[in-house]
Amino acid sequence: MNNQFIQRVIFNWDKIDNNSYLKKIEAFKGIERLDFNKPVTFFVGENGSGKSTLLEALAVAYGFNPEGGTKNYVFSTYDTHSELYDAITISRGYRKEKWGYFLRAESFYNVATQEEEYADASHPSAKYHKMSHGESFLALAQNNLRANGLYLFDEPEAALSPQRQLTLLMEIHRCAKEGAQFFIVTHSPILLGIPDADIYSFDNGRIHLCEYEETESYQVTEMFINNRLLLLDRLLKRDSL
Repeated sequence: MNNQFIQRVIFNWDKIDNNSYLKKIEAFKGIERLDFNKPVTFFVGENGSGKSTLLEALAVAYGFNPEGGTKNYVFSTYDTHSELYDAITISRGYRKEKWGYFLRAESFYNVATQEEEYADASHPSAKYHKMSHGESFLALAQNNLRANGLYLFDEPEAALSPQRQLTLLMEIHRCAKEGAQFFIVTHSPILLGIPDADIYSFDNGRIHLCEYEETESYQVTEMFINNRLLLLDRLLKRDSL
């Protein structure tokens, strides 16, 4: 039985203007619904393939602030989110999440600043700006990961070393086993290794489930590690022509 907080998303493209850039994204063409059956769902694909656009739409449609944070965060520094959230319907499960967080690498500074402004005697600030970028990014994620929570992470690996990515992987896996649900946009072959996750690829002009070894993140990383000298020789010689 599917007991996820978000079980599927249904698209109504009639609500999107024909001139919208959304209708030019190849992966979105012909898509009517996506089902989510696992505690962890990854969105992968090349830059511009639509994965972050969909994640953002899910977050906004569910009630999160477009720039990130919890549902209690209400602020805006620069609106960049698309109108896709108006064209999707989220099918919710019978459970109600106990906590949730929308984490965006690109707006982390603004969220960390807002966290300080929201702080009071009962809810002291974690003072993320006083940490290194990687430390603060991981600390924010860890401070908000709880059992039975809903989490949408957009490229959480952006500020993290490989070791810290492994730490985040363990935290996500633990939390997922305790009833949480995650939607994660990533290019990290480390995070993609989380067991028993669904991986939706936005490449090749369609959104489709794929295996870990089929992701470009894995294949390019494997190719580079196993053929580093040969690959660099070819690439750098071509670059010097």
